[in-house]
Amino acid sequence: MLSGTPFTLADLRAAYDAGATAADVVREVYRRIEAVNDPGIFIHLPAEAEVIAAAEALGPRDGRPLWGIPFVVKDNIDVADMPTTSACPAVERVADADAFVVARLKAAGAIVVGKTNLDQFATGLVGVRSPYPVPKNAVDPAIVPGGSSSGSAVAVGHGIVPFSLGTDTAGSGRVPAALNNIVGLKPSLGALSATGMMPACRTVDTISIFALTVADAHEVFRLAAAYDPADAWSRPVAAPPPSAPPKPRVAIPDAASIEFFGDTVQAENFATTVAALEQSGAVITEIDLTPFFQVAEMLYYGAFVAERHTVIEPLLASRPDAVHPVTREVVEKALGFTATDAFRDIYRLAELRRVVEPVVANVDLILVPTIPTFYSVADLEADPIGPNSRLGTYTNFVNLLDMCGLAVPTLPRGDGRPGSVTLLAPHGRDGLLAGVARTIEQFGSRTLGATGAPVPPPVPLAEQAVDGEIELAVCGAHMSGMALNGELTSRGGRYLRTVDTTSEYGLYALPGGPPFRPGLVRIGDRGGAVSVEVWALPLAEVGGFLAGIPAPLGLGTTRLADGTTPKGFVCEAIATADAQDVTAYGSWRAFTAARLAS
Repeated sequence: MLSGTPFTLADLRAAYDAGATAADVVREVYRRIEAVNDPGIFIHLPAEAEVIAAAEALGPRDGRPLWGIPFVVKDNIDVADMPTTSACPAVERVADADAFVVARLKAAGAIVVGKTNLDQFATGLVGVRSPYPVPKNAVDPAIVPGGSSSGSAVAVGHGIVPFSLGTDTAGSGRVPAALNNIVGLKPSLGALSATGMMPACRTVDTISIFALTVADAHEVFRLAAAYDPADAWSRPVAAPPPSAPPKPRVAIPDAASIEFFGDTVQAENFATTVAALEQSGAVITEIDLTPFFQVAEMLYYGAFVAERHTVIEPLLASRPDAVHPVTREVVEKALGFTATDAFRDIYRLAELRRVVEPVVANVDLILVPTIPTFYSVADLEADPIGPNSRLGTYTNFVNLLDMCGLAVPTLPRGDGRPGSVTLLAPHGRDGLLAGVARTIEQFGSRTLGATGAPVPPPVPLAEQAVDGEIELAVCGAHMSGMALNGELTSRGGRYLRTVDTTSEYGLYALPGGPPFRPGLVRIGDRGGAVSVEVWALPLAEVGGFLAGIPAPLGLGTTRLADGTTPKGFVCEAIATADAQDVTAYGSWRAFTAARLAS
């Protein structure tokens, strides 16, 4: 019953609805592990009977959201009663408790299958810097599996489990996703607690999530996210459902700063995705990525590498041969820097952050290739450092700039290798990335990982606010893709739906501008229906938003054709005396387009 089932959350839930047991699912997991026959995926794999016992201990199926869902964990994250090695046998210890995130997922009903391989001490993007057998790429064994979360990505790529935990400091949760044709979610820093995770660079580390679909990755993220007072770097981060505005403002690298290292096939694949996204409604602009690349250089070639040294300094001093030679070469660069150098780099990072702030503020998100090109295992044998650095071209700067990221597969390249792009946005906009990524993963015909299963159709997005939010109807420059939309998105606003008002409103183009503003006035039988966008705004942000609304506008209650009555912009009737009546256009967007065309 399960042998041909794609392991997505929806498919497993359907199997449970049809009568499968959690023990049946575990048996299928182990059958798939045996069929894949890759000894490099797991560092620790418990006996099948042990995991079946854990599944049976769940009891009858209940309302827990991840009941009976198997997952695997990167071996620098603790799972109670299992060893943690960070791919270094010299530091192996048996964990006496689950990591905070693992505990939350177990509490939601999920079952840990085992601990997966990685680039030692999470230092690398290639997946081959391990003293254990190296995992084979799920799509093409000749290609590196990607790192550092190699085993976690390969396990999902093969469909062994529906999701896995990795970590991400410089791209370790995104690069392996691109190489294995799966989704890699790098959450906002602090959203997922690091308690129970062996750090690489503590200030910019995060646990990450791999899955076959965007919906699955984001659901796991929402269940795992929580403030942890025991983690000094934990931050309260909202984890709302995915949302995608009709016209997201998307920045891409300009021709002068985009880099594919001569891989024209990769360049063509990225251009195809950009064109499809623009066709779907996105407003595309180009930006210079040079300052972002300057940030990226600081992670390994500046004093920030000393943060990795703090983790393994005692081992390097006492047993240097226990450290992988390439890992040692990378980390011992820290010995060439001083505390003075560290402060200089802190100042330099602050300066570069200030440079990129206005660039990021002018768009909803940035779209980049996840990787610039591909490298084989043979390439890494010939040069262990260069290809690794190049794989991080579009990932190394993200955490240093406090951005969230989501790697999503695209149509295969012209040569059949997997395509992938990454969406980036400021801290806290994880839901926006998931919403737009859901659109991208539906472009054309594609399969999940190496499973051969097609991408499932998307589940409709939630169109209502959740607890802690208020619905706000906007009819003018605050709509997606327009001049003032950033006043919503910068406050954590998220798009819900587009709907008409009841047929009793007048829409007027007010004098002044730019930005040009409409006035929406309820006028009764003389009016018509006007298209508006409904956004969800965090309650804590309403006051600041309201304070910025100029006369003659204000917030009131808007009557919509779907029967809802959200708060919305209203206009003083007296202000329409010198305004142009544009109700006949049906929306401010249509009027604006007509004005620009004239």
